[in-house]
Amino acid sequence: MGALVRTTTIALAAMALILGISPVALAQEGAPAEARPLAQIDSNVGLPTETPEVGATSSVPDVVFHHVTDGREIAFENPINGATATFHLPTWVVNVGGTAIDLSPTRHLIFMWLAAAILVLVLSLAARKRSIVPRGFYSVVETLVRFVREELAVKNIGEHHADHYVGYLCTAFFFIFTMNLLGLVPYSATATGNLAVTAGLALLTFAVTLYAGMREQGVAGFWLHIVPSGVPVWLYPIMIPVELLGLLTKPFALAVRLFANMAAGHIVLFFLLALIFLLPAVGAFIAPVSVAFAAGIYLLELFVALLQAYIFTMLSALFIGMASHPH
Repeated sequence: MGALVRTTTIALAAMALILGISPVALAQEGAPAEARPLAQIDSNVGLPTETPEVGATSSVPDVVFHHVTDGREIAFENPINGATATFHLPTWVVNVGGTAIDLSPTRHLIFMWLAAAILVLVLSLAARKRSIVPRGFYSVVETLVRFVREELAVKNIGEHHADHYVGYLCTAFFFIFTMNLLGLVPYSATATGNLAVTAGLALLTFAVTLYAGMREQGVAGFWLHIVPSGVPVWLYPIMIPVELLGLLTKPFALAVRLFANMAAGHIVLFFLLALIFLLPAVGAFIAPVSVAFAAGIYLLELFVALLQAYIFTMLSALFIGMASHPH
């Protein structure tokens, strides 16, 4: 079990690196990359270097979505005097073969790396204190790892194949769970509320699924048996596109489900508190109710953080098992 924890730690660091390095290539249109204004490059990426400040003229939706969406600054507010300290993240645009590639870090990327660093540190310390009789925090880690192996991997992939994929499944579970929890900390950001992050995780599951299928059936066997046996030949022109589409919808469902649940929960939480300002005439009476409901949603988000990590890992194990055992 200690070796599995170490493998999970290494895989986690690799996953964070893969998801973090996702450059956006910007097509050239005549002018060289050095001559293009940085503001123009940023607008094409969709993340402006300077996020519009939220002031007195901003609407409540502007304030809510400013905190939920990604950006290139991290703001901290003093709860006593309301003073805000904003840290702007650096801009890094490199030129590769005449194409400008934006490698600038964003708020979600920083907190995703922070979640990976926390997990690498915590799991490394837990693995060093392993013993025959689990004690302390290592017992918690071993319980979760054993749960992922026995309840998710073995039951969906099979006893003889599960151990090949437990390292990835544990990595996905711990990584997503930590990012979800980190998003509930004040002044932080939920990396899993970014579709690019969840899509990256889903593509990793998709790659592992294809590997599992081709490992068990062979490359030719996997693709030749994509259509179930017993289907009449005259249905192949219909079934082949349908099966290929079904293969692609699995990672799409993983990405959208995780993104939508995490983003929606935070939006609901913010809008419950925003009712105080949306209805100023009765704000004093609504405030206790809004705060009470927001506290309830916050506690529910703690459960959702674990639930979404479990669902993503369970579906990943299910897809891997389906590819390993097409029958």
